[in-house]
Amino acid sequence: MKTLWQQTLSFSPAARLLMVNQFAINLAFYMLMPYLAAHLSSGLGLAAWAVGLVLGVRNFSQQGMFLLGGTLADRYGYKLPIMAGCLLRTAGFGLLGWVDSLPALIAASAATGFAGALFNPAVRAYLAAEAGDRRVDAFAAFNVYYQAGMLLGPLVGLALLATDFRLVCSVAAVIFAVLTLMQWRALPARGGHAAGEGKESVLAQWRTVMTNRPFLLFSTAMIGSYVLTFQVYLALPLAASEALGTRATSVTSGLFVISAAVAVAGQLRLTGWAKQRWSPHDALVRGLAAMGLAFVPLVFTPFDATLLVITALAAAVALLAAGSAVVYPFEMDTVVALSGNHLVATHYGLYNTVSGVGITLGNLATGALWDFALRHNALWLTWAVLAATGLACAASVSALARSGRLTVREAVGAVA
Repeated sequence: MKTLWQQTLSFSPAARLLMVNQFAINLAFYMLMPYLAAHLSSGLGLAAWAVGLVLGVRNFSQQGMFLLGGTLADRYGYKLPIMAGCLLRTAGFGLLGWVDSLPALIAASAATGFAGALFNPAVRAYLAAEAGDRRVDAFAAFNVYYQAGMLLGPLVGLALLATDFRLVCSVAAVIFAVLTLMQWRALPARGGHAAGEGKESVLAQWRTVMTNRPFLLFSTAMIGSYVLTFQVYLALPLAASEALGTRATSVTSGLFVISAAVAVAGQLRLTGWAKQRWSPHDALVRGLAAMGLAFVPLVFTPFDATLLVITALAAAVALLAAGSAVVYPFEMDTVVALSGNHLVATHYGLYNTVSGVGITLGNLATGALWDFALRHNALWLTWAVLAATGLACAASVSALARSGRLTVREAVGAVA
């Protein structure tokens, strides 16, 4: 923690605020969202299709609007979308705890999703601009705060849930309200018209990003990494349930803790270690390969041996988290480099949209593969395909790097 504190203090006040901001965002989000489905079904008595609709609207309104959020940030500056997103999530989270009609719940869910689409690209573009040539270090520290919020959020939510779900929502809303006030008072204006992007039409902005072929190739190559990361929520819990039955819940919770703890404890060390030994592109390739190899132990694990299953699941999550920690700061830096420091938030917005679509399609494919493998008593097939996905991502990024498509483009617009 001392290293994290020293690293944080080495950045500007605005960068530090963005890091604390992200911790609080994730703290508030994850103290509520893991328990929302149970509240909707058990607390409000909604049918399963209605619960799925409410949750799906939130996901769609975020993933589908990332490009718009990034575009707005590049046109009007980064501060305004960050504030607007936090303010919108204040309203959305507040409503979720106090309304019970389906239309109101859908509106609240859509607000929370669109809020994320507003502030996510803006925060990353702002941090990249603020960090300058220390982007990798900044995103490494940023990810520690990000993961720490994910780790503590469910625990805080569980404690508050003992009183009432409305208390959970109210506290989450208050956190976002405080964040909005902090940003208004302490976050300097940055980006937007000062960088020249606001003079372009929206279609011109989108055309610039959509015709950035190296960026699009990199975005496509990285889709698999997001599919692999999401398996902490899908394939790994399914495996725990298949092997452990009713005991799977506690094991699954433990997997989430391991994943976040590895990132929190190891992010800065892993980033520093990778920077000393590898080029940014080599770090990406090796991190992606590690993410794929994380699933190899499960290929050879007999699912009738409880202790071996738990050990293999823990090892898979730990290596997956470590590989992701290596990848993340170099990945975020590469997006900025490929943008040429021009329309950075719009590039991040499209990047998030591509990864979101990839996660959705990847989950459908993984779920179908799991069902097939289960029917044919061949669960090893699921893990082998996931391992191959990680290695394919690593090979794709390596090919892009060797061809020169990941080299830093000449900046066409300064980030103000």
